Amino acid sequence: MVLWNDLNVTVEVSLCGMSCILVEWGEMSVAVRRAVPCDAIALHELAAATFELACPPGTRPEDIAAFIRTHLSSQRFTEYLGEASRELLVAVDGAQLVGYTMLVFGDPSDADVAASVTLRPTVELSKVYVVAEQHGTGTASALISATVGVAEKRGVASIWLGVNQYNDRANGFYEKHGFVCVGVKQFLVGTEWHDDFVRELALR
Repeated sequence: MVLWNDLNVTVEVSLCGMSCILVEWGEMSVAVRRAVPCDAIALHELAAATFELACPPGTRPEDIAAFIRTHLSSQRFTEYLGEASRELLVAVDGAQLVGYTMLVFGDPSDADVAASVTLRPTVELSKVYVVAEQHGTGTASALISATVGVAEKRGVASIWLGVNQYNDRANGFYEKHGFVCVGVKQFLVGTEWHDDFVRELALR
């Protein structure tokens, strides 16, 4: 069963015995599928390689390492994959994970987010990461399109996310894909608080 059909072509294929969607985006193709428990180690390695890309200049290496150790370990990904309130998708190039997203369903627990996000029910787009080599290829757009499709299937009215105010590339990307700035919040990396924009995408 095709779960989304937002890009130029979508074809159901089999990858390593699992059903997935082959998304053709311009001249490139990437397989986007739901993550499974056996992806936990590869997700940790991918997260460790990409988290720093979203941090503003000057973020201390020890704070980045602490965040990865606390929130992005293989054990944490095993836990995330077992939670019904979360959906993780991965982009696969051959047998290698090159990007991932994570949705977290439920009302925002952060007071600033709760005051800014007005469309309910909502879901947090907690993670959107793609390896640097895939930037500009359409992989991130394929992941976003697939992730929005999954959120729509769950019946939410909006998707929200937090993005560092100094990450111009990411802010431009989210703006292009319809995520409107609706507020601000803070995000803790190690021992340092960072200022984020809160962005919301209306689904209905």
